Amino acid sequence: MPVKQPSTSVDLLAKMKAIEARALQRSQQRREQAALPLQTAESPPPVAKVVKLPLWPEAVRAVPNGFLRSALFGAIRRGARRYMKREQIATLEGVEIYYTGERLDQGDLDVWEMILHIARLQGLGNECRVTAYQLLKALGKTDTGKNREILDIRLSRMKATGVDVHIGRYGYEGSLIDEVYRDKETREYVFRANPKLRSMFEPDQFTHIDWSVRRELDGQPLAQWLHGFYASHAKPYPISVGKLRQLCGSDYERLDNFRRDIRKALDSLEKASMKYGQAFTYKICNDVIYTDKEPTKSQRKHLETKMRKNNKNR
Repeated sequence: MPVKQPSTSVDLLAKMKAIEARALQRSQQRREQAALPLQTAESPPPVAKVVKLPLWPEAVRAVPNGFLRSALFGAIRRGARRYMKREQIATLEGVEIYYTGERLDQGDLDVWEMILHIARLQGLGNECRVTAYQLLKALGKTDTGKNREILDIRLSRMKATGVDVHIGRYGYEGSLIDEVYRDKETREYVFRANPKLRSMFEPDQFTHIDWSVRRELDGQPLAQWLHGFYASHAKPYPISVGKLRQLCGSDYERLDNFRRDIRKALDSLEKASMKYGQAFTYKICNDVIYTDKEPTKSQRKHLETKMRKNNKNR
């Protein structure tokens, strides 16, 4: 028969076990605390990561290829803008865009290109400031009340957009301009661009647009759209007049009228390119447009890489 221990011994044993358990707990807490980075009252808070666009030269503007190869910024005429509610935009194969907002034109693209051009130095998501005078001057516009009003409308229009774009494994969903307002004291525009736009500027996903050529084509929306479309291709392929009418978002109902305008636009593009030392020629045969242009340095590199891959797979 087991010997019954006195109650005092049992209580003492329980207390010792409790003390031992608390000691083990404190030891574990000290080890966990030691594993944490050293924090002192003087330690600065962690620095947030700044998302930046690639740094492109001053003479060009950068635009995602998917936007240049679609009717997102269309070649449309002046007049009332149709409101679109998550409508699918005409694009080349491999690009998918759904858009909500008033239709956008080439004038809107000019402003958006300048917004990104400024933001590339500040970082996406950071506050950027610019005066109306500076923005209009960069756009090649005079600083008048009418032009300031148009600028206000374009910025507000793009802030109120919703874009859902997918290009291969890359994508973006959000507004073209996250935030824009006027500082009441300085009268500056204050704007922010969404950091997630960075996915549209991965290598081979955007194009450098020659700003001098684009400004030369000011007031000619179809010529400007064609400039961006062909600039986004290292080696343009033949494409029908009807397909281009669809891709540029033309509001012409009759193809005959579009045929007349596209020939004029291509003539203007050829002339403007020649003026700035950039080879571009075209011909139209059986309603198919054939073009020849000089690829940029980065596009030549892309073509060489593609050729090496093709030769390796043979």
